[in-house]
Amino acid sequence: MIVLKDILYRVTINAVVGGTSAGIGAIDFDSRKITKGDLFVAIRGNIADGHDFIDVAIKHGAIGVVCETLPEHLVDGVTYVEVDNSSRALAIMASNYYDTPSENLKLVGVTGTNGKTTVASLLYQLFKKAGYKVGLLSTVKIMVDNTTYKATHTTPDSLTINKYLKEMNDVGVEFCFMEVSSHGIHQYRTEGLHFEGGVFTNLSHDHLDYHNTFAEYRDVKKTFFDGLSKNAFALVNVDDKNGLVMLQNTKARKLTYALKGYADYKAQILENQFGGLLLKVNDSEVWARLIGDFNAYNVLAIYATAELLGLEKVEILRLVSELDSVSGRFQYLISDKKITAIIDYAHTPDALKNVLETINSIRTKNEELITVVGCGGDRDITKRPKMGHIASALSTKVIFTSDNPRSEVPEDILNDIEKGVEPQNYKKTLTISDRKQAIKTACQLAQPNDIILIAGKGHETYQEIKGERFDFDDYKIVQEFLKQIQK
Repeated sequence: MIVLKDILYRVTINAVVGGTSAGIGAIDFDSRKITKGDLFVAIRGNIADGHDFIDVAIKHGAIGVVCETLPEHLVDGVTYVEVDNSSRALAIMASNYYDTPSENLKLVGVTGTNGKTTVASLLYQLFKKAGYKVGLLSTVKIMVDNTTYKATHTTPDSLTINKYLKEMNDVGVEFCFMEVSSHGIHQYRTEGLHFEGGVFTNLSHDHLDYHNTFAEYRDVKKTFFDGLSKNAFALVNVDDKNGLVMLQNTKARKLTYALKGYADYKAQILENQFGGLLLKVNDSEVWARLIGDFNAYNVLAIYATAELLGLEKVEILRLVSELDSVSGRFQYLISDKKITAIIDYAHTPDALKNVLETINSIRTKNEELITVVGCGGDRDITKRPKMGHIASALSTKVIFTSDNPRSEVPEDILNDIEKGVEPQNYKKTLTISDRKQAIKTACQLAQPNDIILIAGKGHETYQEIKGERFDFDDYKIVQEFLKQIQK
């Protein structure tokens, strides 16, 4: 059992009421999970304010409360700790509680709008193939070496992060690769973690429902690099103009990668086909079983990160050629009738544009490109017409459909998407609200050698409608319909 004063080490404290020598059983910010002897942290959230549940936590047995505002009525025997920011304090306390696990491995954070999952997941895969014990914290899953856990957020809460990092310590993990989202940075979920390095992939239109402006979104990403130590590395894509912004105030060693401009790590695409990419990375050629310009950037980021972490160049090139694509990231299957179906998580305008341009650069133009796409409900509505414009301009046929409508009416979302379609593209489009029916229609429209892109949900195996999650897997559904057509 850890003593409260040790949990509070490095936390900026405004006031303490009560003693700090008591042993603490567990820490939690959910009053429902508090049991006798625990510490409750009152977090101000978007939906609820933890300060409203301090009394509930105490009734459940909390002997300590960390909060931003002390309650009017103080209970005898309970220690109250006042801080400026409970979320930030929680992250530091979580690290202390689990014995600062990030310091016992080499933790690399990957941030950006697109490519986080691919880069982090493939780095996990590469280092596993190299013979190391490795951890992964990603949108798709959490890996503690060979043990898989289900992921619920791109960047989990700080207690969950440190719990898994401690578990990684316990089994001897040497490297961990972690997706770092803008939400996670802004909510201090990564505060108090020791990073060996940070990777910036790119920045485009996303999450403006949360961050309000693109500048705010960019600056939140930048704070991750601002917080890196002088012993860490900061690796950024300088073909994206925001790459150099990320480096402006960092104390870390500054390194760059690019396909177009000058950089420490350069790549050139020699071949680009459905079978993969032939790249020239600095002075060496490598074949990767990944597709498209955007994956050329991902491969380059992986190569550079592996080298910065001490792997030999020749070994990295060999391992890169053995990497498999990530679930829901340009994942494809080819039916017996030679219809290609591609499932991709592209849910931002830039990601959708990248995927469609990649397909168009590879296909012969004798085939149809049928795109099935929607936009999530209760999220940034300004990207909807942009998605509609891109999909209709770069496809030969488009079916607009539901993504995760959440609490919104699907038809309202579809109307927003349709606003981006230009008159010359109207005849290309269909609107089918039911996603399963939309995928079925795409399969029925497709002829031999045609390509179907199902965008937006990727690895997700559910559809969220009015607060409920229903089983829904794009890959399994399109596979099933294509089999039916073959009969």
